[in-house]
Amino acid sequence: MERMYEDIEKRDFFKDPFSETELKKIIKMTGKNPSELLRKRDKMFKELNLENNQKTDAQIIKLMVKYPGLILRPIVITKNKAFIGKIDLKNLK
Repeated sequence: MERMYEDIEKRDFFKDPFSETELKKIIKMTGKNPSELLRKRDKMFKELNLENNQKTDAQIIKLMVKYPGLILRPIVITKNKAFIGKIDLKNLK
């Protein structure tokens, strides 16, 4: 079987957390709002009452940096795009 992607780099963002700048860049590459990238099953999502989202994008990003469990995964970054959560491999080509 042929490998589609040779140069895959893995990062555990629990051990090596994202900076706010990195996360902003990744979010921009997804073309989505920060709130769309929140993992609703994470316990902090409920504890922080993010369901009734009254927070700004900047506040959400700060929470994602502080509590990486809130970030949907996996995150796949290509040259100029980022995909988060359930990923259709056809989109990665």
